[in-house]
Amino acid sequence: MLSAIDEDRIAAAVHAAEEGTSGEVLVVLSREVSHYPDVALAYAAAVALVLPPLAFAGGLGALLSGDGTHMWTAAQAGGAIGETGLGFGVFAIVQAVLFVVVFLIVEITPVRRVLTPSTLKRHRVDRAARQQFAALSARAQGSATGVLIFVALEDRQVRIEAERAIHDKVGETVWRQAAEAIAREMRAGHDPTRGIIQAVEICGDALKTHFPQSGPHRSSHSDRPIEI
Repeated sequence: MLSAIDEDRIAAAVHAAEEGTSGEVLVVLSREVSHYPDVALAYAAAVALVLPPLAFAGGLGALLSGDGTHMWTAAQAGGAIGETGLGFGVFAIVQAVLFVVVFLIVEITPVRRVLTPSTLKRHRVDRAARQQFAALSARAQGSATGVLIFVALEDRQVRIEAERAIHDKVGETVWRQAAEAIAREMRAGHDPTRGIIQAVEICGDALKTHFPQSGPHRSSHSDRPIEI
């Protein structure tokens, strides 16, 4: 996801951030937390359910409506019923074709990324960040002062998770500043490495302030970013 040079830069920043503190800073990178198959299904279903009825209603109305100047014969009425049945068959086929075509179009990665609602991305990234934080915390060796910087690169989303002890002392402001440093670089279309390094430094300063090192620092995880 990032070049080896960028990963080295982030690892160096993490190492410096952890000097003088008993806490840890972890960076986790994900290209995309989900392939969002439900997005393609939702768009395909919406188009297949909405467009054919509108088109069919217009055509059926023209078929059945008269101009009020003549009477239908029984044969004409029977023919209309037959055409109506045929219309329903065409309706079902058009729905199926539209569903498949729209689904395949939305499944194209650049299209899906544009059409995926930002609220859905935030929800999925929130969940992924919490899952990663819980998994990494379970493997930590006695540290209760860890901070996770979770970056979903293609989703352009950032989440900061912290252990309860440091969160209670630091509050939300520091996490927002750290997340914004990364988000700002991604919004500008830049390489997020510089923003990640800034976020690591912000979190490291908070750890040094509230959890200064009281003995040899023992890191439970590598300084290098973890890619998932």
